[in-house]
Amino acid sequence: MKIAIVGAGAIGGYLGARLALAGEEVICIARGPNLAAIQANGLKLIEEDGSEHHASSVRGAKNMADAGPQDVVLLTLKAHQVKDVLPDMRALFGPDTIVVTMQNGVPWWYFHQLSGPYEGRTLDSVDPDGIVAANIEVERVIGSVVYPASELIAPGIIKVIEGNRFTLGEIDGSKSPRLEKLAQTLIRAGFKAPISTDIRSEIWLKLWGNLSFNPISALTHATLVDICQYPLTRELAARMMGEAQVIGEKLGVKFKVSLDKRIAGAEAIGKHKTSMLQDVEAGRPIELEALVGSVRELGRITETPTPCIDAVYACASLLARTLQEANGRLSIAARG
Repeated sequence: MKIAIVGAGAIGGYLGARLALAGEEVICIARGPNLAAIQANGLKLIEEDGSEHHASSVRGAKNMADAGPQDVVLLTLKAHQVKDVLPDMRALFGPDTIVVTMQNGVPWWYFHQLSGPYEGRTLDSVDPDGIVAANIEVERVIGSVVYPASELIAPGIIKVIEGNRFTLGEIDGSKSPRLEKLAQTLIRAGFKAPISTDIRSEIWLKLWGNLSFNPISALTHATLVDICQYPLTRELAARMMGEAQVIGEKLGVKFKVSLDKRIAGAEAIGKHKTSMLQDVEAGRPIELEALVGSVRELGRITETPTPCIDAVYACASLLARTLQEANGRLSIAARG
């Protein structure tokens, strides 16, 4: 298959390297030193066990028009970055091109084909101008939930931290031939690619933790285990998750695990910095709207109070603005 990776960072590079090693025709849309490294040498992948693999066949391109139409587009940018590649991404589309949305948080297509009173609603927090919906036909979309953790440790070099599961699902819950073909392609590349007939519930299971642990960590600079073991932040996370669970259930979401078990799962990960904390420390924009603002908006749509989510969102939002205005970053360093 011809596969384009839009956003060849940690996750995109991980996918691109393994898919190329499995024989797929992979092109990465990238820029700067990362693009130069891919064009010169392809991608280097360092697996969890330390083994190294060189995917020399991976091509790199800055302009999507140079790549041309693809069978599959893996959209691995963060949610707030997607608008920056539109409408150029349409150069990658042929009549049957699939777009796999691999962003954290609530996706822009959430209410499409969602049976019930909310079908057809839009989310201003994740697609405020409707530009994403206008440039990616929803019929092309396959939803996904990204579970692995990896790092882009140098241009063109990806290190896998843990995990290899990418859950996939059609928006309408069907097991379509194109979905099964995509899953088999990922499986041949060494990934776990379970098919879900309820991709929204799968999205909520990950979002449930992200909407609380990410902003709390960004504000406190604490790791997952620290947040979970400190009584006050554990209670705050639980309250935020409780508010979110009410919203999700009103939308028809089925939570497969208990709230306590979800917190225990985060605690078991240990001294891990969330992606939002890593972005604060690096001075990068944070995924606040996709992970938290979207849940606030869903609370308004479903008429569900979200006092704890609102309070944490307000603080994290001001932090993000302060860092942006200062063009700065924030981290805690040990005293010299």
